[in-house]
Amino acid sequence: MHNNHVYYLLNLHGNDILTSKNMQLEKEFMQHGQLSCYCHSLFVAYISLKIVKALHLNANERSLIRGALLHDYFLYDWHIPSSYNRRHAFSHPRRAYENAIQDFELNELERDIILKHMFPLTLKLPRYRESYIVLLADKYCAVYETLAKTRTQSKVALLEESLIKRHHVHL
Repeated sequence: MHNNHVYYLLNLHGNDILTSKNMQLEKEFMQHGQLSCYCHSLFVAYISLKIVKALHLNANERSLIRGALLHDYFLYDWHIPSSYNRRHAFSHPRRAYENAIQDFELNELERDIILKHMFPLTLKLPRYRESYIVLLADKYCAVYETLAKTRTQSKVALLEESLIKRHHVHL
């Protein structure tokens, strides 16, 4: 899958999410290293699409992108200690889901992606191929973002810039 097509798909299926008020708020919350939750979610969506192409998988690209963009839509900085986020690794999928259903209409596949992206910590197995793809992309991105901070920031900045230039996304 050529990057131009990836940017097109991200814009086509995720523009309403990427430009929403709360998703923009995610730019203020750090995820891994110096990368925001917003950038991490965008990177996970990008890598999810790359996995589909590399493995020649048949996937619902719309739901894959939307679920990936919303998988960490928990809307707080988990690095700031509080009783609310004490069990973040276990509780954030449910919080992301609850926030996402308030702001967006989600189908069953998108709900499964968000709720089960932390398997095995969430205990319930994902039901769909797309859920496993996002789960794998999320783990890959978390490791990459932690070990290659500068490289990740460059890649995500290029991804954001390409979305803005090529598809007039106003982020």
